[in-house]
Amino acid sequence: MTLSRVPGATRDGTGPDAFERAVRALREVRLRPDVALSEVPAPARIAPHAVALAGDVVVDGEELATGRFILLHDPSAPPEWEGTFRVVTYARADLEAELGADPMLGQVGWSWLEDGLREHGARAAGVGGTVTRVLSEGYGALAERPPSVDVELRASWTPLPDAGPAGQGPPFDVAAHLLAWGVLLCTVAGLPPLPEGVTALPRAQR
Repeated sequence: MTLSRVPGATRDGTGPDAFERAVRALREVRLRPDVALSEVPAPARIAPHAVALAGDVVVDGEELATGRFILLHDPSAPPEWEGTFRVVTYARADLEAELGADPMLGQVGWSWLEDGLREHGARAAGVGGTVTRVLSEGYGALAERPPSVDVELRASWTPLPDAGPAGQGPPFDVAAHLLAWGVLLCTVAGLPPLPEGVTALPRAQR
C-alpha cells in the first residue's frame, strides 16, 4: 500500500500538532498488497482538519470492493464525538444476489467491522453505522445480466487514547484503526484470510 500524498493538518502547515502526528502515522501503515490506497479530497465542512483515503481492493485487474477512511479532528471536542478525533468510513462491494434474501446479512456485515477493530486492538467509543443492501436486476438490453446485491457499510467511531504513557506519537494508535478498516474492506471483498469465525461470501459474477 502506498499513499500518493497525505498532507498535514492544513496545507499551510498551521494545523494542530496532534493531527499532524496522526497524519504522519498514517503514512507508515501498510495494508495487504491487494489494497490500493491513495489520498482523496477530504470533507471541508465537517471538522476544521481532515484527511481522507480511498481504498480499492483489486485482484487480477478486477475491483472487488471500494471504500473510504476519513480522519477528522476538531480541537473543540464536539459533545457528540466524545473526543477531538473521529473516524468516518465506508466500504462497498457486489455480492451474489441470493445473499440479499439473508435476513442476517446486515448483522454479519456489521460483525466484520467489529472483528477488524478487535483484531487490531483499535480502542473506540461511540461506534455506530448502517449496513445497506440494494438488489440490482437487469431488464431490456441488460436482461441477461445476473442479479447482484450491492452492500455498503458506513460507520464512524471515536478513537480512544492509548492506555500507556503519552509519547511523541499521535494521541491514539492510528495504525490500529486504519488496519481495522482494511480488514473490513478485504472481508467485504471476500478475500482470505478472514477473521476467525467469518466465512467468505461468493462474489457477484460480471
